[in-house]
Amino acid sequence: MLTLTDQADTIVTAIVTNQSEAENAGLRIHQAEGAGAPDEAAFAVQIVAEPEAADLVIRGEGSPVYLDELVTDELDDKVLDAAVNEEGAVSFQILPRA
Repeated sequence: MLTLTDQADTIVTAIVTNQSEAENAGLRIHQAEGAGAPDEAAFAVQIVAEPEAADLVIRGEGSPVYLDELVTDELDDKVLDAAVNEEGAVSFQILPRA
C-alpha cells in the first residue's frame, strides 16, 4: 500500500484543511489524462469532499489520501513525498519504497 512521508502527511493535511471543510475531505490521486511518456504512469491530484466508492482509503496522522482504483496497483509499493518551494507551490513525488 502507498505510504506517506511525514512531510507529505503534513502538507496534504494543510492543503485539505485550507480548501475544504467537509468532514471526509482528502487528497485523491488518479490517473492523469494524456500526460507522460507511453511507458510512464502520470498521476493527478485533487481535493475532494469524500472518496469515490471504489477508492482505496489511506489514513495517516492527518487528512486521508484516496487512491482511484485504476492507480492502486501502480502505487502499491511506493511512497508519496511532498515539498513546498520558496513561492509556496507544492510538488508531489512518487518514490520507490526503500
